[in-house]
Amino acid sequence: MSISVTEKTGARTDEAAAVITGARERIDALDDRIIGLVQERMAVSAVIQESRIASGGRRVNLNREMEVLTHFSDALGKPGTALAMTLLELCRGRI
Repeated sequence: MSISVTEKTGARTDEAAAVITGARERIDALDDRIIGLVQERMAVSAVIQESRIASGGRRVNLNREMEVLTHFSDALGKPGTALAMTLLELCRGRI
């Protein structure tokens, strides 16, 4: 038994289901781009950490992390802080 488009989207009309389906496809494409950007950020962060450690510095620069947290918080509010924390953890690991 196949699920209808309206059942799959939760829409009550075929027109709304079509809009939702198109918008979900766009979100999926955006998510793929976001994942790619996060992976790129992780690679750049690894270069920074390696350079810092090779020069005798620490793996993590807490002042820089505070700048990142503030930037995300200013742009996205409290959820931005949580997002920034997740990005920082992905890029440098738990401290």
